[in-house]
Amino acid sequence: MTLEKKIPTCGMVLAAGLGRRMGPLTDVLPKPMVRVAGRALIDHALDRLAEAGVGCCVVNLHHWAPLLREHLAERTRPRLVFSDETAQLLETGGGVAKALPLLGEEPFFVANADALWRDGPEPALHRLAAVWDEGTMDALLLLVAVGAAHGYDGEGDFHLAPAGPAGRPERRAAGTTAPYVFGGVQILHPRLFAGAPAGAFSLNVLYDRAGRAGRLKALVHDGAWFHVGTPAHVALAESGLSPTNHCSH
Repeated sequence: MTLEKKIPTCGMVLAAGLGRRMGPLTDVLPKPMVRVAGRALIDHALDRLAEAGVGCCVVNLHHWAPLLREHLAERTRPRLVFSDETAQLLETGGGVAKALPLLGEEPFFVANADALWRDGPEPALHRLAAVWDEGTMDALLLLVAVGAAHGYDGEGDFHLAPAGPAGRPERRAAGTTAPYVFGGVQILHPRLFAGAPAGAFSLNVLYDRAGRAGRLKALVHDGAWFHVGTPAHVALAESGLSPTNHCSH
């Protein structure tokens, strides 16, 4: 029997970061407007959300906010709503918490503007929706094997137990390495933010709390993935996204 997918109808793209490592490009424009393969980073993310069936998406703003608003002014799919953080940069957790009234009461997608991905046989957002279980999850993360994470040079974020479609991620201990990195794409439930800190904080605070409660799950991406954090990463992502560098499904 085919697993029915209930695609979240709302999403959010995190676009408020300063993008300091992307300098000098971000001296004159926000990082989400840096172009990769002919499109701005944020448009790659919004395209994927629209293709998955997301009708409304929140975009948070801080660095070069007027330019980003202007860039997105003509976009009609998905319908955009802005969460303005120009007064205070709220980090990932605080940014989503501020946007909760705009996101509604149902689970929603969140994507980082600087994460680009190429789908495997089935779109990553559909795969996340297919394994999402509201009864057992408050957060479902898309993980990427460190060896397949182009543009990433860290020690990894998580182990995964068991290695099934929706495993339980376990954060690596300090001073060790882990085989998976968070891919910047996820489904979150609003209840994840119950009792969340005020002001600026990282989503990692809520992941760790959900993990201790057994309500943090993860899915491993089965396609290519690119972190675009520096100007050098732009060329790397463009090469990897080129149709001549992979076979179509």
